[in-house]
Amino acid sequence: MASMRFKPVEECSSEGRSEQTVAADFDGTLLRSSNAFPYYLLVALEAGSVLRAAALLLSVPFVYATYIFFSETLAIGTLVYISTAGLKVRSIEMAARSVLPRFYAEDVHPESWRVFKSFGKRYVITASPRIMVEPFAKAFLGADRVVGTELEVGKNGKATGFMVKPGVLVGEHKKQAVLRELGDVVPDVGMGDRASDFDFMSLCKEAYLVTPRKYSPVPKNQLLTPLILHDGRLVQRPTPLVALVTLLWMPFGFALALLRVYINLPLPERYVFYIYHMMGIRLIVKGNPPPPPKKGSPGVLFVCNHRTVLDPIEVAVALGRKVSCVTYSISKFSELISPIKAVALSRERDKDAENIRRLLEEGDLVICPEGTTCREPYLLRFSALFAELTDRIVPVAINTKENMFHGSTVRGFKLMDPYFFFMNPRPVYEITFLNMLPKELTCGGGKSPIEVANYIQKTLSDQLGFECTAITRKEKYSILAGTDGRVPSKNKDKKN
Repeated sequence: MASMRFKPVEECSSEGRSEQTVAADFDGTLLRSSNAFPYYLLVALEAGSVLRAAALLLSVPFVYATYIFFSETLAIGTLVYISTAGLKVRSIEMAARSVLPRFYAEDVHPESWRVFKSFGKRYVITASPRIMVEPFAKAFLGADRVVGTELEVGKNGKATGFMVKPGVLVGEHKKQAVLRELGDVVPDVGMGDRASDFDFMSLCKEAYLVTPRKYSPVPKNQLLTPLILHDGRLVQRPTPLVALVTLLWMPFGFALALLRVYINLPLPERYVFYIYHMMGIRLIVKGNPPPPPKKGSPGVLFVCNHRTVLDPIEVAVALGRKVSCVTYSISKFSELISPIKAVALSRERDKDAENIRRLLEEGDLVICPEGTTCREPYLLRFSALFAELTDRIVPVAINTKENMFHGSTVRGFKLMDPYFFFMNPRPVYEITFLNMLPKELTCGGGKSPIEVANYIQKTLSDQLGFECTAITRKEKYSILAGTDGRVPSKNKDKKN
């Protein structure tokens, strides 16, 4: 066999490589799995639609048969065409930046990564479209350059579904791409996993083969950059079987979500807790929440970390009573059907402070100072405004478990967030009420608002086993959507 001339990657030394150059394949080499189908499906779904994802899934028998018996190039070309034809390149780029890295990060090959990260110059050579691989390879693997298949783009800024010549980078095309990119520089080490990589591997001074040996993936916190933010609706890596089950479940899941939402909507919160259990929703409540405020007394400010748009509602259900909440953005429809009073913040400091004080005079209030959700075990920076307005503060630690769909989004339809959460077969909400802050740890006890906010952030992170970050809402939206996260207010809309 031709592969016998290459040593296994386990035999490659990572010592003294800081001045050398490595060229490595991506799928099956830097990643454990050689099957790139899940990533094409994510692009088809997140940059396209459910129908496009279904069409891609239907092509699997043809694509796999073509790959095995006829042509790797034709198989990859088919995946590229179905998943990208007619999509705006900007949409593909944003999906590659906000959705794919989380799934790539969960599948990094430990031996390939051990070797790859030891080199001073790192090149990724891939048959997958460069636009899909580049954001992850550069940010999380430290690649200096990604050489991949280039999508053809029309004058309207949309992908045609075809590739720029020479087409899909496999075999001789991959070898020629390395020669064009590196010129007279010969890579010190080349890594690949299949016969179509052998041509470019033969150019290198040393070449190593990644074998099918089973390995656990590299822990995400051992990559160059921690994975804190990501977008997309799917929780599980959409292999053909997972994708099939997910698409078949969606209509039933949506019907179930409608029942879970609208049956509970008119019911008092103290009854909703029990209805949840009957409908497959698990709400775990820990700690000792304070009693309702007495008539004429101000309410308690429940300060929560933010997992989904449902957080304030679930706090109300856990308390068994009505509360109010403030949020950075809420649609008219969501405001209309919300079972609790929801007031949108204007981002005008004085006006927001006045609204929060007024709501506290009316009763208990829920606020999420992060201003946006975070799915990973991290807390974003807490805004300190709330700390100036009351000393009656109860930190609330919130965690969720979703096994099929994420109940939050940056680029998708936020109106659908609660429905996607309740589309999970067995969603879990865990709410822990901590002790009310003692007077000496509030602004009334001499602490600054920032000190109070940072203390609560640290307290909640310790309770949840999360890590604190200084990432803001604006930075999150800039990273995942290329915007500042602002939603035009209703007043501005009326003026326009």
